[in-house]
Amino acid sequence: MSELIVNNVSMMFDTPDGGQVEALQDVNFCLQQGELLSILGPSGCGKSTLLNIIAGFLAPTTGTISNGTTELHSPGPDRGMVFQQGALFEWLSVAENIGFGPAMQGTPKHEIKQTVDHLLETVGLQDFGKKSIYELSGGMQQRVALARCLANDPDIILMDEPLGALDALTREKMQSLVLKLWKETGKTIILITHSVEEALFLGEKMFVMAPRPGRIKQEYLLPFAEAGLDHDPREIKASQDFIGKREEVLSMIWEMEEEIMGRTEVAGA
Repeated sequence: MSELIVNNVSMMFDTPDGGQVEALQDVNFCLQQGELLSILGPSGCGKSTLLNIIAGFLAPTTGTISNGTTELHSPGPDRGMVFQQGALFEWLSVAENIGFGPAMQGTPKHEIKQTVDHLLETVGLQDFGKKSIYELSGGMQQRVALARCLANDPDIILMDEPLGALDALTREKMQSLVLKLWKETGKTIILITHSVEEALFLGEKMFVMAPRPGRIKQEYLLPFAEAGLDHDPREIKASQDFIGKREEVLSMIWEMEEEIMGRTEVAGA
């Protein structure tokens, strides 16, 4: 059982005027295999920067990222990424998109077909394998993106606002699918979102990040993701426990947003 270890990660960016911006400051946490973490916070708190460092797209200024005993310095097959827009190959069919990674690794065709057929059924697209990407709705395209990620069998799935572009009803259905895939695959999942409700519902563990320099302000251990596997999401989100936690987190983020606005006004004075 491997674990993801984020150790004293900080990130500085150079600015065009010769200065520097501290995007992250001493971020530390450890995720056991199979945990589902949601991360939210005000704009500019470094959520996506942190995710890109874990993915290997950015190198931190200081600190390390490790998967078990292996320190990570670049992208690798142990981590899969799902973006807000599916980033699918428009010239390939649904099935070809899902099987693209295994095909690039030289997996035999009959094994690819077995994997693709299984994943199409898992995400509810078993009748759409031969369809072109442009024939699918936004929600269906995100299902393809999830299946394509799973086809590579990563240890860790990283999601950057994966449901942000969907309408409210589709988004709620996709939240339930994410929980289903989490439970069935046993994958470690880290999900970035701007939605407090979504972060509460999907995060077995949730971090609220403070504004620049980005750091973990508050950590929550939540029961809603596990409950969402067996109960109606609307009932969970209408419960007093959920509403109380939502208002607590909203107030925290609102205070941080006001602090950011105050800094901006002082800087512009």
